[in-house]
Amino acid sequence: MNKKNIIIVSIFILFIIGLAWWGKVVQKPVPVALGAPESAPEAGKGLLSAEEKFYDFGSISMKDGKVSHLFKVSNQTDSDVILKQVVTSCMCTAAYVINGESKNGPFGMPGHGGSVPKVNDMIKAGEAREIEVVFDPNAHGPAGVGLIDRFITLTDATGEELQLEIKATVTP
Repeated sequence: MNKKNIIIVSIFILFIIGLAWWGKVVQKPVPVALGAPESAPEAGKGLLSAEEKFYDFGSISMKDGKVSHLFKVSNQTDSDVILKQVVTSCMCTAAYVINGESKNGPFGMPGHGGSVPKVNDMIKAGEAREIEVVFDPNAHGPAGVGLIDRFITLTDATGEELQLEIKATVTP
C-alpha cells in the first residue's frame, strides 16, 4: 500500500471514530422503565386518579353515530384540587365534566373551533367527577375507518395531568 492510501484510510477511520464519539456525547439517557417519562409520578401519587383510564368501544359503525363512555375521576388527597383544563387529542372527541346534575363542556382539541375553555372546577378532598367522553365516528368522513386511539388529558392547577384513553375500530 502506498503512503497516499494509508493516509486516506487513516483519515476515514478517524472520521468514523469521531462520529461515534460525537453520537455518544449527544445521546440522551433512556429511562429505565420502557416508555415512561423520567418525571412520571409513582402510581397513585397524582392529585386526581381514575380506576379506569382506558376504554375500548370495540367495533362501531359510522351509521350508528356517536358513542360515549363515563370515566370516574376522584380526588383521593386530603386537600381540594382545582381541575383547570380538559383537552382531547382529536376534533372527533369531546369531553364533559359532570358533577351531579351539572354538566360542563364540551371540551375538545386545542386549535379547532377556537380556544378550549378552562374548567376551573374545585374537586374537594374525597369527591369525584364523571368525565363523559363522546366520540363521533363520522367526524373524519368516509376515510376515517379503521382503528382509532384518542386521549383526553385532565390538568389540575399544579400542572399535573391525568390521561384517559379510548379506542375503537370504526366501520362504515
